[in-house]
Amino acid sequence: MQERIIGILGGMGPEATLNCFAKILENTPANKDQDHLQIIIANNPKIPDRTLAVLEGGPSPLPVLVQGCRSLEKAGADFIIIPCVTAHYYEKPLKQEAKLPVLSILDVVAENINQHYPHIKRIGLMGTSGTIQSGIFQKRLNSDGLEISICPPEMQARVMEAIYAIKSVRSVQQRKEITAELAATADYLVKQGAQGIIGGCTEIPLALGQHDVSVPYFDSLLLLARVAIRKAGRKPI
Repeated sequence: MQERIIGILGGMGPEATLNCFAKILENTPANKDQDHLQIIIANNPKIPDRTLAVLEGGPSPLPVLVQGCRSLEKAGADFIIIPCVTAHYYEKPLKQEAKLPVLSILDVVAENINQHYPHIKRIGLMGTSGTIQSGIFQKRLNSDGLEISICPPEMQARVMEAIYAIKSVRSVQQRKEITAELAATADYLVKQGAQGIIGGCTEIPLALGQHDVSVPYFDSLLLLARVAIRKAGRKPI
């Protein structure tokens, strides 16, 4: 199979985009530069805040997302991934405007759970308030028969604060405090019956890993990176 060029529609936020790129590199079998995949990154941190748009009627990011897809197409990408979960609120209209295939991070996570963890019936979902309140992830997971546990409003507000804190410049000590907050949230969801936890915002894996969670942890960004490698024509490590 001829290799395909990955297009990353990023900047939401920049560190998550960098992490997405790193995870593609880390999961691609390569002994030299030439073994790696071609990747084109459109890193536009000026895209309007997705949660503010979804919940508070802020400026829509859709026009800028469409523009980003077109720039990736002109640059030579064969398909597009978006390392931002809340941006998938605009997935349907974006796919209608984009000429290139756009992989859905929602599908990637749901399919991974369905294929590799069929025993899981209830999953805990952590994400932005835009993702949680819009129900985009819940709807996709429900279509596979999964029940969803989410945080109560006051805890969700703290998760949102943690996500915005990750986006800002933070010291190591502050990042540790964020990890403790997110780990406590995951533990709460487990106590509510969740048999697994989804890092349903691409900032969350920057502060929370499997070692912080007592049940299977689904890093949405890692899963997206691995599917992108496969879509590009390689078998991920």
